[in-house]
Amino acid sequence: MEICTIPFDQVPQLSEKDIAYTTSHQALQPFYKYKVDLDSFKKVINDKKDDDTDRELLHEVLEQQYEKLNTTQAVLDNIEALRHPDTFTVTTAHQPSLFTGPLYYIYKIISTINLAESLRGQYPDYRFVPLFISGGEDHDFEEVNHTYLFGKEITWENDESGAVGKMKTESLQPALEQLREILGSSDRADKVYNMIHEAYTSHEYYGEATMHLVNELFKAYGLVIINMTNAPLKRRFIPIMREELIEQPSKALVEATTAQLEAAGFSGQAHAREINLFYLRDQLRNRIVEENGHYEVIDTDYRFSKEEILEELEQHPERFSPNVVMRPLYQELILPNLAYIGGGGEISYWLERQTQFEHFGINFPMLVRRNSALWIDKGSSKRMDKLELSIEDLFEDVEVLVKRYVKKHTENELSLSEEKRQLKEIFDQIIEKAKEIDKTLVKSTKSEHAKVINSMETLEGKLIRAEKNRHDIAINQIRSLKDKLFPEGGLQERYENFMNFYLRYGDEFFQVLKENLYPLEPGFVIIRDQ
Repeated sequence: MEICTIPFDQVPQLSEKDIAYTTSHQALQPFYKYKVDLDSFKKVINDKKDDDTDRELLHEVLEQQYEKLNTTQAVLDNIEALRHPDTFTVTTAHQPSLFTGPLYYIYKIISTINLAESLRGQYPDYRFVPLFISGGEDHDFEEVNHTYLFGKEITWENDESGAVGKMKTESLQPALEQLREILGSSDRADKVYNMIHEAYTSHEYYGEATMHLVNELFKAYGLVIINMTNAPLKRRFIPIMREELIEQPSKALVEATTAQLEAAGFSGQAHAREINLFYLRDQLRNRIVEENGHYEVIDTDYRFSKEEILEELEQHPERFSPNVVMRPLYQELILPNLAYIGGGGEISYWLERQTQFEHFGINFPMLVRRNSALWIDKGSSKRMDKLELSIEDLFEDVEVLVKRYVKKHTENELSLSEEKRQLKEIFDQIIEKAKEIDKTLVKSTKSEHAKVINSMETLEGKLIRAEKNRHDIAINQIRSLKDKLFPEGGLQERYENFMNFYLRYGDEFFQVLKENLYPLEPGFVIIRDQ
């Protein structure tokens, strides 16, 4: 494998804000607390020590959640270590995407594991646990119910509603059958299918099945997984949820920060509401709104007075679910966490949260941009060489690449720029003559010049198209290569599932990622099989 990186600002598929954060743009610096490097963790550790983290509660919940999982001693040791004040987490999170969904699901977890290992080397007096939050309370079913494998979409369909993590796994059988058919029969296909099949058929609920699968993939590295849909954990969050219900401070805090971001030239990410909590019941996760001192759950018959909703919160905190605006607070309250590892979109909404964290008295973590990667298989690598394309070329628009290839390989002069220059000189002379005879003729002369130029540009396009036809095979190969490495014009990591590569490389796929995804090392990682 050949491994290299290219600067983030040379990847046009990334957002402006994403690039600004990864390149430490000065305008964004007021919106985060820590410089992203190993040395800064000394201060993060000292700051996090002041947070009131209930380690015994965290340990108890994790032990209960792992009772149904067959894990490794490395994971169990990390869970036990979390009881001690010299142990901290580095955390990432994701919705429970079907069969792990897109590649970056894998990349962000490995980025987290490697960051924890880097910290152990830098700070040997402390212990660092990589932790993954499986977001089972999300109700955006359409975002998580599909994945793409070898260009085919696998979709999970059911009639349930509410939190995805509480949906029944029995409706996954057609998706599992489709997966079996697409994978085919081989040792690697059987291995990965059996692992996935066991995860989704040995648990009643989807959230538990997702934890099982992630544990199987990463338990060797000591990754700890937590499901935050938990009544004792929610009870710890009651004071913040109570304030959100009654005083509703988050909207103003987030909107003020968003306005500052916009003044700095960056758009906002998340939409803060007056109350940033959902009401959670079986088959239900709907927003809570307040009108004239009374609370209701939209599109339902649930109604509460102020006293009633506070009593409901006290008796059943598990029925209250934080949205994207409140979820970071919940995570950081529960965990002894130092850093959140996320993609550009996630970092973007965390950048809106610093004053909100200050308001609620919780330390704002370091924000670490996960690794991004492009995996070029051996066949694609050979095609690149044949077409004389560099890695940097791959990120350009396909029409630019086609045009460049045609110009490079044609034996004919396709540009009419010299002829257009000569024509301009001729018309300039005609204009001067027109001025001497009748100045009103100047405008019509310029118009004739423009018409001829348009005709020449049309002819130039025909020359290029005719030449393209002579290179039809190579041009189709360029388009095919771009479609394969940038599905639907986007980044590979946002589309392809890890099984596309596992069937080719087996466990080596994870080994290569583990050896090369270090989130504190800047740049977009290119993995090229040759």
